[in-house]
Amino acid sequence: MIQKLNQLISDFDTISDKMSDLQIINNVNEYTALAKEHRRLNPIVSKAKRYIKLFTDIENNKQLLSSEDEELRDLAKEDQIIIQEEINQLESELKILLLPHDPNDDKNTILEIRSGTGGNEAALFAEDLYRMYLRYAEVQKWKYEIISLNDNEGGGIKEVIVSIIGDSVFGNLKYESGVHRVQRIPETESSGRIHTSAATVAVLPEAEEVDIAINDNDIKIDTYRASGAGGQHVNKTESAIRITHLPTNLVVTCQDESSQHKNRDKAMKVLRSRLLEHEMEKANQERSSARKKMVSTGDRSAKIRTYNYPQGRVTDHRINLTLYKLEEIMNGNIEEIVNSLKIEDQKIQLNSLNQ
Repeated sequence: MIQKLNQLISDFDTISDKMSDLQIINNVNEYTALAKEHRRLNPIVSKAKRYIKLFTDIENNKQLLSSEDEELRDLAKEDQIIIQEEINQLESELKILLLPHDPNDDKNTILEIRSGTGGNEAALFAEDLYRMYLRYAEVQKWKYEIISLNDNEGGGIKEVIVSIIGDSVFGNLKYESGVHRVQRIPETESSGRIHTSAATVAVLPEAEEVDIAINDNDIKIDTYRASGAGGQHVNKTESAIRITHLPTNLVVTCQDESSQHKNRDKAMKVLRSRLLEHEMEKANQERSSARKKMVSTGDRSAKIRTYNYPQGRVTDHRINLTLYKLEEIMNGNIEEIVNSLKIEDQKIQLNSLNQ
């Protein structure tokens, strides 16, 4: 452990030195990458330095335990107990912090929400989830951009795709993929009967061109006239874009912008992210069966959470977490759920390493 921590501190110091190099400062991409890694390592390094100091203290203290002075031996014993307790605590924290880092955690995110079973009520719930995530993004000081929004005639939304940009967006939101279920009494329900509806959430790491190379021969691009709101311009020009990725048959459409070029850029951004997700699913199949069942499954067909309005509760079925603070959660205060899922995922990773 000590050797590993010393190497980590050395790597951190190297990054710090590079960040003060004028050549690197002038290279925006390289400097940004180094700054991200510096931020990630900073809390680990501070704990690592403390752990090494305590480890040295406990070794020095062993000499005092063999002292002929009884009072000195007693003080050394007391110190040894206190130091050992802190070492044990730090060791547990460092084991989690030293787990293999998922490089996708630092990426921006493509968030997709689609209404599922339940008709208009499902569309209204999809809109509620959309608002919940945007409020969470605002609290985290992330930026977001709507890529595509498809309204539902009876209220709510059929589908929305949003790009969310900021620090560790995917690392925080990746546990949200799956089926979200709502139980509540619709406003149109005169008998007071509780209805169950659902919406599907997909969280994709936003892929850069360096992550996923798309051959021009592998895509088919169609243009057509956008439908819906947008005024006369929408009806006169073929600004909407449909991109089909021929090897996988993935189809992405975008019509929210009046510019064909902007719609194409947005559609390509979504396509790259879906192809990256496809690659990640292949990698996930190699993970242990326990890990696939839990937390970071990313399986869109798995029911992960229920929002029960009459009881004011939210239950995450993967970790059996129930919180009676529905209103707060729907207002974007999902930090407690996110942190609980992270902790459970870390436990699973630690167990798999120890097997």
